[in-house]
Amino acid sequence: MGKAVALALANEGVNVAVTGRNAENLKSTAEEIKALGVNSAYAVFSMDNESEVKTGIESLAKQLGSVDILINNAGIGDFGSIEDMPSETWEQVIRTNLFGVYYAAKAVYPFLKANGEGDIVNVASTAGLKGGPNMSAYAASKAAVVSLSQSMMAEWRKQNIRVITLTPSTIASDMSIQGGLTDGNPDKVLQPEDFAEWVRDILKMNRRALIANGSIFSTNP
Repeated sequence: MGKAVALALANEGVNVAVTGRNAENLKSTAEEIKALGVNSAYAVFSMDNESEVKTGIESLAKQLGSVDILINNAGIGDFGSIEDMPSETWEQVIRTNLFGVYYAAKAVYPFLKANGEGDIVNVASTAGLKGGPNMSAYAASKAAVVSLSQSMMAEWRKQNIRVITLTPSTIASDMSIQGGLTDGNPDKVLQPEDFAEWVRDILKMNRRALIANGSIFSTNP
């Protein structure tokens, strides 16, 4: 999903940095972005480690000149019943999905503040609006992201920083397919490219306009 957004923004002339834990995948994506005629860089770090996030983002900002947009979409999905899921697994979902969003936004904020404007897109989930069986950790993490993101918006909009909270339904991402949430049927199920187009169009709106919250669903999955 992140790669689709990166390519969509690169096609609009945006210099794009990508982050994650797999260096080879990141290097390949960065080269794909550069082939579109823009600059790209990548950094390897884990979203649950604040010092790594801060150092990585500062390095990327130095390589590309600054930061104007953050797509806060990193996340993991471990699913299982409350009874059976180990507490350590439950806690790791919270650390990655919630604390990761917090760490990344906090690291990017000084650059946006200095620029006098910017955009943060925090990707939650419809699971954060209504929980379900066997998704307590994921749903709780995304519900917390929604509230965190709304607080960011309330604090930072007066500095011309648009904080956008998105709650997509199931998308045919690697996580969703591997987790058995969808078969990824491209004729019926939302694809990463659909999400990327949505994000691109929101960001292209006149800066006087802020889409504070938004959801996207498959029409008839």
